[in-house]
Amino acid sequence: MRVAVAGGTGLVGKYVVAELRAAGHTPVVLARSHGVDLTTGAGLAGKLSGSDAVIDVANIVTTRRKTAVDFFSRTTGHLIAAARAGGVAHLVTLSIVGSDEVDFGYYFGKRAQEELVRDGAVPWTVVRATQFFEFPEPLLNGVSPVVVVPRMLTRPVAAQDVAQTLVEHAVEGPAGMAPEIAGPDQLDMVDMARRIARARGSRRLVVPVTLPGKVGKAMTTGGLLPRGEYLRGRRTFDAHLASLRAA
Repeated sequence: MRVAVAGGTGLVGKYVVAELRAAGHTPVVLARSHGVDLTTGAGLAGKLSGSDAVIDVANIVTTRRKTAVDFFSRTTGHLIAAARAGGVAHLVTLSIVGSDEVDFGYYFGKRAQEELVRDGAVPWTVVRATQFFEFPEPLLNGVSPVVVVPRMLTRPVAAQDVAQTLVEHAVEGPAGMAPEIAGPDQLDMVDMARRIARARGSRRLVVPVTLPGKVGKAMTTGGLLPRGEYLRGRRTFDAHLASLRAA
């Protein structure tokens, strides 16, 4: 198969591209560095030509509702329009467990994205995943000796496990709302950040903070955990920490 990967240079995108190649498929990266601007649609039609499916893992780092909704609405809208015009048979979209229930700014963007996919003219699959093992790492990359980390209860999952699942869905065909994917262990984000810092040999002080209102309550009481049956990732957070120590 020829599979286009929106956001193919990012954390999950790189794993998706590698998984596609390992399985004998041909990945086509959709990113600015490869001549495609998803926010405007520039270069998209040519890259999608001849593709059997699209896997969308494009992302933006923001906590602002307006910014998130604008980004995901524009990129998803351009992808759907170009995929429909190019005869692409399947759009696989990565979303977040709990994004439909927790009223956090970024999650409103994922809600808008899911709605566009569901109402679009291209057969689709949406896969919701929990937070990745790497989620706290950008917070630890600054220069301040103190790092503020939000309290979040999650079942963190390996980005590679998520990538493998997305590729499997792309090959199998449209499934609508697919089973959610989560990691094997329930952890708190603050504890994850502290353990990552130790694995890196960092002495930075991790200070927990609870987000205000209903958002903070939802994040600390299971609003980001999968409900019912879900796909369990096989890689563990302990193994992720071991890889950081070995790096």
